[in-house]
Amino acid sequence: MIGILGGMGTQAGLDFCNKLAKLNTGKLDQQYPMFVLYNKSNTPKRPENLKKYYNVLKALVQGCKMLEKNKCKFIVMPCNTAHYWQEDIQKKIKIPLISMPKEVYKNTKKTCKKNSKIGILCTEATLKTKVYSKYFDKEFNLISPSQSLQIKSVNKAIRLVKTGKVKEAEKAIRPAVNQLIKLNCKKIILG
Repeated sequence: MIGILGGMGTQAGLDFCNKLAKLNTGKLDQQYPMFVLYNKSNTPKRPENLKKYYNVLKALVQGCKMLEKNKCKFIVMPCNTAHYWQEDIQKKIKIPLISMPKEVYKNTKKTCKKNSKIGILCTEATLKTKVYSKYFDKEFNLISPSQSLQIKSVNKAIRLVKTGKVKEAEKAIRPAVNQLIKLNCKKIILG
């Protein structure tokens, strides 16, 4: 059983479930993976609570323990910023909590040459907490868009996705994607 700690935002958790189902499409219902989605939307906002570390940690641990009690074998968190707390959460639960940034790094190592430019599109809090940098900095050149594009393009796209306006978000993020392509990024992480 896969545990999914969602609600950060809700759209990200639902998107993860949809992708999980598409990756494992079977001919019978019984061939799909079993999972529990805990849409823990009452988790304190991560960007605003970086300095109130233990408030967020407590909520995330509570969510993981609920999934653990429901016989999940491991947990995923479809929220990049929440991975700032990943190591401390792991210390408080008995089942693995998969590190999304680490998995992205492992895939990048397989598909990109050392010292390649890798673009990242994510929240400002994800950039600030360096959840991707801690994996990528030794072997790759992690590049984020300019501050003005972060605000006008990336932040706007994130707000649109959270309100379910995915098509508008795609249009809003395009200038940031184009900048990273012009900078010769070999891969772009949608973090």
